[in-house]
Amino acid sequence: MKGKNFSKETKIAVLHELEAGKPVEEICRQYEVSVGSINRWKLEYTKNPAAAFPGKGNAASLEARNAELERIVGRMYLQIELLKKAMQTLEQKLAEQKAR
Repeated sequence: MKGKNFSKETKIAVLHELEAGKPVEEICRQYEVSVGSINRWKLEYTKNPAAAFPGKGNAASLEARNAELERIVGRMYLQIELLKKAMQTLEQKLAEQKAR
């Protein structure tokens, strides 16, 4: 069973309350979160506060990158098709010249 998804702001608010001295048990009841989750959030936040809790914000950049790659693949497909047609035309002209 999958648990709740907490926003970055909520996780940081929980950590600030913890730093302010609020008891962990009270925070757990208030936010309906486990002690293990709070400890994991604290560890992640202390390692790198700027990169902590990327959440769905990262999905947008991944979607943008995916769209960019799809455009590149589309252009490459068109280039390949153009080159195939050019090669066919050149092969036909070469065959005509050999036939003369």
